[in-house]
Amino acid sequence: MKEERFFYVPDAEYVAELPQEEAVHATRVLRLHEGDGIVLMDGTGTFYKAEVTMATGKRCAYAITEKLPQQRQWRGRIHIAMAPTKMMDRVEWMAEKATEVGLDELSFLECRFSERRQIRTDRVEKIVVAAMKQSRKAWKPTVNEMCHFKDFIDNNSSGRRFICHCYGEVERKDLFSLLNEGERDEEITILIGPEGDFTLDEVKYAQQHGYESVSLGSSRLRTETAALSAVMMARLANRLYNDRA
Repeated sequence: MKEERFFYVPDAEYVAELPQEEAVHATRVLRLHEGDGIVLMDGTGTFYKAEVTMATGKRCAYAITEKLPQQRQWRGRIHIAMAPTKMMDRVEWMAEKATEVGLDELSFLECRFSERRQIRTDRVEKIVVAAMKQSRKAWKPTVNEMCHFKDFIDNNSSGRRFICHCYGEVERKDLFSLLNEGERDEEITILIGPEGDFTLDEVKYAQQHGYESVSLGSSRLRTETAALSAVMMARLANRLYNDRA
């Protein structure tokens, strides 16, 4: 059976050509020709079967043959906000794996102990798109620019919110247990701190604004490991019964 080739095309139903980067991949790497079948992903819940109508140089046109609305694989909305690590490859690894597992939104926090205070979200976007295509996810996660910790707290007040930290003097509950007890259709926001953790003041500030103090378990995890663990817990707690992934 011939492998299906997936391409990310925002507004796929309303345009007739692949974006240039996708077109170059189609024509120069995959060497697609007129008449070849492809699958388009619009990143907002729909796949489209299509046929190549023109492939030359940096251009690849198509005609849609079938529209395939997809079903979500989890309830609610999963939002991870993490302080990026000093080594960018660890952030990119987390973004890739979290997209494969399944999340809706990824934000980056500038905290008191942050090792990195700037981030190229365009690079993260490309990794997210590649992971979305590889894992056949119908919805592309939103990738947000870096935001100061307090600004993020002040401007995110919807749904159920959690802050993960390692301070023994602050009461913490188990995140997975709380996720399993909560409503499945609400938005979930989980904060993950830098390698040096959030400051105690940051934890208290989040609590004052409705964030629940939680733990990811007894082990101390690297930032990217903690973020991925939080994604997996949220996915397992909110998965739909028809989700076989």
